[in-house]
Amino acid sequence: MKFSLLLCTLALCQTLNAAGKPGILWLTSEDHSPHMGCYGDKIARTPNVDALAAKGMLFQKAWSVAPVCAPARTAIISGIYPSSSGGLHMRSMVSLPEDVRMYPAILREAGYYCTNNSKTDYNLRETGKVWDESSNKAHWKNRAEGQPFFAIFNSTKSHESQIRTRPHTQITKPDDVRVPAYHPDTPEVRKDWAQYYDNITTMDGMAGKVMDELRADGLEEDTIVFFYGDHGSGMPRNKRWPFNSGLNVSIVVHIPDKYKHLAPPEYKPGGTTDRLVGFVDLAPTLMSLTGRKPEPYHQGQAFLGPHAAPPREFNYGFRGRMDERFDLVRTVRDKRFVYVRNYMPHKIYGQYIAYMFETPTTAVWKKMYDEGKLNAAQRKFWETKPPEELYDLETDRDEVNNLARS
Repeated sequence: MKFSLLLCTLALCQTLNAAGKPGILWLTSEDHSPHMGCYGDKIARTPNVDALAAKGMLFQKAWSVAPVCAPARTAIISGIYPSSSGGLHMRSMVSLPEDVRMYPAILREAGYYCTNNSKTDYNLRETGKVWDESSNKAHWKNRAEGQPFFAIFNSTKSHESQIRTRPHTQITKPDDVRVPAYHPDTPEVRKDWAQYYDNITTMDGMAGKVMDELRADGLEEDTIVFFYGDHGSGMPRNKRWPFNSGLNVSIVVHIPDKYKHLAPPEYKPGGTTDRLVGFVDLAPTLMSLTGRKPEPYHQGQAFLGPHAAPPREFNYGFRGRMDERFDLVRTVRDKRFVYVRNYMPHKIYGQYIAYMFETPTTAVWKKMYDEGKLNAAQRKFWETKPPEELYDLETDRDEVNNLARS
């Protein structure tokens, strides 16, 4: 009788342990497209994220909602499109409705220790206590013993500003990079692209250090790990422009065996999925992974956990004011095509933005336009826009052949 009782007790403990709350770690980075080894890029040197992808799952068609940081992060923290909340314009500051809460506040109510190390940059006013810690010292190590944690570590090493820092010791050879069809092929452009790749390698090293800490603390098998970038590369015509080149991001997720019941059916080590996911889906997915239904106001849908929704048919993006220049654009994509609706077609793509012109590529590109030295695909950036654009990503990865004009 006692032996049977002991077996039942052990079984109950195992069940409770399997159903326990996972730790969740987000490794986030800035201003880079999926130019990574795990995404098939032959130039990229990203061994740490590649290793995460080798044991996790890689999302091929993940999208930011905006091609610049603050609106993108506004969508993530709220689970609402910034075009709905009013936080679409760069560095605006709006208030959320009273019944809408930022997701860390919800996770904290569920017992999670929530840390952010350390960028916030929302276009929203924070109400109440959102994080347990939000600073460059924030860490899961500061939680109470046994407390589940949600932790973000954000690297700025791949940010646009790092493309133009000089002097720079090159790792990537400029001759090896692929120059997209919309950029002129000049030494300045190649050097910027090469330095961009070097910055991604530096960022990858920082992600590796956090993963080493997780292992050293014995938490790797108790923690679901996400890696993602906040929008496309910091090169001009990627950052700030809601083409696929500005919105397509890397998302890699590793779910340890202990929590495999939270994984989707297609999940397998080293696997990929072409499921469309977007940044408004991240907050609902966190709710689902921690055993809670997404909030009624969430405009995205969970793609992991017990409350995962069926795959979406479309992803959506937008552009509002970027820095000092207004433009209003809406974008939608399915698995093959990208449609762009320009509501200010009288404005050129490449409106003058002082910060953008600090990048050598921008300056030489504009100079060559003024001198009449660009081809049709390269000139387009410095000219007015058509009201509608449609691109086939299977045949036109650089989005230069507008099918809406066909």
